[in-house]
Amino acid sequence: MKMNNFGYLMKEGIRGIFLRGFMSFAAVCVTVACLLIIGSISALLYNVNVKVEEEAKSTQILCIIDENFSEAEAKSVGSKVNMIPNVKQAVFVSREEALREFSEKHEDVFATVDPQTLRDRFALTLEDNNLMEETVEQLRGVTGVAEVVAPMELAEDFSSLQYIMRIISGVVIALLLVVSLLIIANTVKLAMYDRKDEIAIMKMVGATNGFIRLPFVVEGMLLGLFGAALAFFMEWALYDALVEWMNGVASKELFQFVPFETLLVPLLAVFIAAGLFVGLVGSFSSIRKFLDV
Repeated sequence: MKMNNFGYLMKEGIRGIFLRGFMSFAAVCVTVACLLIIGSISALLYNVNVKVEEEAKSTQILCIIDENFSEAEAKSVGSKVNMIPNVKQAVFVSREEALREFSEKHEDVFATVDPQTLRDRFALTLEDNNLMEETVEQLRGVTGVAEVVAPMELAEDFSSLQYIMRIISGVVIALLLVVSLLIIANTVKLAMYDRKDEIAIMKMVGATNGFIRLPFVVEGMLLGLFGAALAFFMEWALYDALVEWMNGVASKELFQFVPFETLLVPLLAVFIAAGLFVGLVGSFSSIRKFLDV
């Protein structure tokens, strides 16, 4: 395509936005609203996943060693424990260290306890907490492991939460994208009705489908991109305001949102992709039947 033709078609696409000002404005507003909800859900899901991962890293399994094992024998069990595929790290905790930790938390209760009444242990972190149950069964089969203490219910709750959030976010995002597609498709369709005679004349004088189609595709694409850009900056402002409010009313230890800079690149990419998808697909779906003149 020649550059002068390309410039003409781009100019026509931009002109079409202003000619149908109200519908263009409505399409942008709905796109912004949909993308804001999509972005908010995505940001919330990301923060929940970060929190779950942090909790997973801090969640430990305790392997209690047989009380008849000496400290040297207990340490040797660690080589077998580390061979289990899902074990990320195994830290040996002697009887004395365990008593010291208990005493720091419950000084009155453990002040007079003899370390020999406790047992050596390993504090384990896992690669994947979803495989905790299988890992616990393998640990129980290791010679020298007398007991395994694992918070399996807590791990299951976190996994269920992640799964539910993924399902809900996927359904909501899909529905909102469909709504945005319909709005922009209807905007372009109205433009088609206004210019159907012009399209028929262009077809009769030999204009190609691409020459006719591109202005409307540009119109839909620009509507989607403008809505995506506006939604992105609004999402940024709302996110920062929410984080500031949360820090004021809730403890950072309870739930701390990641800085928006962490989400900036992936969220910008999602917004641009969604805006382009909504604009292009909405335009193409509306134009197709008007080209059969």
